[in-house]
Amino acid sequence: QVQLVESGGGLVQAGGSLRVSCAASGRTFTSYVVAWFRQAPGKEREFVATISWGGGSTYYADSVKGRFTISRDNTKNTVYLQMNSLKPEDTAVYYCAAGPQIVKVPAAYHYWGQGTQVTVSS
Repeated sequence: QVQLVESGGGLVQAGGSLRVSCAASGRTFTSYVVAWFRQAPGKEREFVATISWGGGSTYYADSVKGRFTISRDNTKNTVYLQMNSLKPEDTAVYYCAAGPQIVKVPAAYHYWGQGTQVTVSS
């Protein structure tokens, strides 16, 4: 079992930066791929970024490529999403998820956090 808890969300102006964190508990966390998804009101949950278990491979949605960076510190059982040059359309609840393979489909991830709200004002 893996439990995930997101933190670090908040309100930021367009062009600003924010870092959200995903803290995990569970002995096998380091063997999981971790991804960030987001969901805006009235929209489907969408893939943002994912990172391999060792951190050596990362993938991003085209909409965030060059602005967001995913990283992980397995010594702290934590995955981060650094978000720069934020836009109002980045406003959403951000979720982290853990699963066995690098895919962009939410259904492939077995464990989910409760989400953290990120709001970008124009």
